[in-house]
Amino acid sequence: MKISPQFLLGVAAALLVPGIASAQLSTSTWPAKPITLIVDAAPGSSNDAFARTIGKRLHETLGQPVVIDNKPSGGGIIANSLVAKAAPDGYTLVLLSTTFTTVAATRANLPYDPIRSFKPVARLATGPMLVAVAADSPYKSIQDLVSAAKAQPGKLNYGTSGVGGINHFAAELLMDAADIKMTQVPYKGISLAITDLIGGQVQVVLSSAASVLPHVANGRVRALAVTTSQRSPVVPDLPSTEQAGYKGSASELWWGVLAPAGTPTAVVDRLNTEINRILDSAEMKAFFLKAGAEAAPMKAVEFEQFIATEITRWKRIAAAAGIQAE
Repeated sequence: MKISPQFLLGVAAALLVPGIASAQLSTSTWPAKPITLIVDAAPGSSNDAFARTIGKRLHETLGQPVVIDNKPSGGGIIANSLVAKAAPDGYTLVLLSTTFTTVAATRANLPYDPIRSFKPVARLATGPMLVAVAADSPYKSIQDLVSAAKAQPGKLNYGTSGVGGINHFAAELLMDAADIKMTQVPYKGISLAITDLIGGQVQVVLSSAASVLPHVANGRVRALAVTTSQRSPVVPDLPSTEQAGYKGSASELWWGVLAPAGTPTAVVDRLNTEINRILDSAEMKAFFLKAGAEAAPMKAVEFEQFIATEITRWKRIAAAAGIQAE
């Protein structure tokens, strides 16, 4: 049998550079076994629901099961660490959200590098936060709230899921844009903050639609505005804080999938293509809207740039507001 010189040169190059051989093998056969999708939150959370729904669709398109592995922890650090240390072969991914970037902006000694340790795969969705007060609050509009805060600087309390969380950052942006001062009351989770909002211990909470709207529906909470730059299809009747005149107050939640750094580009591109195709379906658009978000696909390189920009932005805001995670 005659073997071409080009083939021999290719084999020699692969032997000299093992990474090339492994990358070629992984992209030509991937996926050949189940994929693990680690979630940085507990079962029942929005992140978990998104992971299970996307995982089911990926199973259908890729022909391999997607196993959901919940690793909840403060700031998602455990889940992120596991993926950062995993083999970069496309079989271990993480589904995370905005907290990934706020933690990166406020914690200096993370067990991973938020940029260098990961390869962004796909953004799934974005969603508004809602400015919410108790149903019996005297504030009927975002302007009412701002006027009260201006009249009594520091007297109104706002609840957050903890120092340095996205709720904290969103409130800082609103206060800066509206030139007001309120006092933060940090909780160990936003559900506790909303409970105290209803009970009157805090006067305002900025949180996701998924967290707030059930309480609006049962008549315990009133939503005043969304924090996005325009009205959101999630709650189209609510004005945005930007439209109300508070320029620079816009912030939104996002969800996405990351892989370990070094994952072959062909594998990342395949995942990105399949996920974006899933997100483009009417069924998935309706699913996210019902969950308080909008499907918001991006190419992998765009998502990588998006994350870097978000981290830079939150670092700047953290420095200006003196935000440092506990």
